Amino acid sequence: MYEFAVTPAVTQLRRPGVIITEVAPESLAEELELQPNDRIVKVNGRPVRDYLDFRFQTAGETELVFQVKKTNGETHEIEFDRDESEDFGLMFEQIVPRQCANECLFCFCKGNPDDARPSLFVRDEDIRLSFLYGNYTTLSSITEDEMKRIIEQRLSPQYVSVHATDLKTRAYLLGVDESRADISQKLERLLAADIEIHAQIVLCPEINDGAILEKTLRDLAAHYPKIVSAAIVPVALTRYNTDERLTRVTPEFCQRTIVQVEALQNEFRATLGVTFAFLGDEIYLKAGAEIPTRAHYGNYPQIEDGVGMIRSFLEQFESVFESVSTKDRRDEAVELARQFFKNTRTHPEARVPIRPEGKATPLDFPGGRLFGTILTGEMFAPILDEQIERFNRLSGSRLKVVAVANTYFGGDVSVAGLLSGQDLVAAADRVVGDFVIIPRVTIKSDEPIFIDGMAYDDLKSRFAVPVFDLDTEGLIKLLQQ
Repeated sequence: MYEFAVTPAVTQLRRPGVIITEVAPESLAEELELQPNDRIVKVNGRPVRDYLDFRFQTAGETELVFQVKKTNGETHEIEFDRDESEDFGLMFEQIVPRQCANECLFCFCKGNPDDARPSLFVRDEDIRLSFLYGNYTTLSSITEDEMKRIIEQRLSPQYVSVHATDLKTRAYLLGVDESRADISQKLERLLAADIEIHAQIVLCPEINDGAILEKTLRDLAAHYPKIVSAAIVPVALTRYNTDERLTRVTPEFCQRTIVQVEALQNEFRATLGVTFAFLGDEIYLKAGAEIPTRAHYGNYPQIEDGVGMIRSFLEQFESVFESVSTKDRRDEAVELARQFFKNTRTHPEARVPIRPEGKATPLDFPGGRLFGTILTGEMFAPILDEQIERFNRLSGSRLKVVAVANTYFGGDVSVAGLLSGQDLVAAADRVVGDFVIIPRVTIKSDEPIFIDGMAYDDLKSRFAVPVFDLDTEGLIKLLQQ
């Protein structure tokens, strides 16, 4: 039996091999008579733990032997040849995350209501998910086998929650002893092997700010370009976070942080040629400060961490305004939105969950002037409202933006992605017009439910008008009609 991961707190055991979930018609896999629920145990005699192993062990190989365990328990060997670039036509089971053994002060699990669905209490600490989806790991309990795997299989880049390079501070934040908190040698080993690192700092007032923050950023920047970037995001506390060691982020704190980090950014641009250290959008919004320019963000290395999303959104909307009257830039605007979603850290090899067929509401609006309501989180609402008002003036439409308060989590939580079904329903009496739009990000990617477990169909029944779930690309398509 393969020992999937071992930490001081969590041991996960799994059967060896990786399960096939889909076989494409007329594919090489179908020709080999592989079927869903078959388990590929070995490739050319080497054990397979997950589809990353399968990808690595088959890459460039033209002569292959699969050891396959069938659902009836029989084990077969399949020997075959293929063209080097020929696709197998296989889809595999999702990776079961290795769970975290830290006790971070600010862990999101501590901010959940007690009756939250079980999946919200899963804390992943998995170098594979870091590579595939950009999930952050602390490296505090990484095993030697995992270190070797990153290097051997080139699982680069890795996304690392550093929080502080001051060892005592980092240990305090992670809730572990200093020996586990010390990842300096691990980082050096990865960097020496040319593994790129993107770093994250969850900024907690009076703990890792001020001089500690400056030391952390300077220490990380000393390893540029192998440490590619550092994101500084503010700690977000729900009404369930009762730990008195944590202090809420205030506008004044954000203003001081911007001044401090801007000085370092100017220094890094002069010495490294890049901004390197990026503040989360929320810090600028809470401070009442202007969002930096496009040039500030380079290629948006930390956009999925809430760094530069607003600037990217504003850029896309400029093309919308230009096309309101001409319409000849519709395709360009939609392509900009599409590029936004491609500019994420999800690796092409990741098996991204797809929303179930038939569950998405079709985009079917009549062309011309629009009359409806867009629901979004309180943080983003002022930004979106300004753009929609400008669109209304140019097009004659009557779209209304409604800021929805997050009562499910409460506290500092104000992002759209954490709005619950009940939060959205609570805004139903503020809806005007022929339809209502909700952020697609509020819906679970592989199941039509919201973060509080409310079914999408249940939510739609609570509104008197049709409900459409749209992402940025969908919103731009709507405005371009």
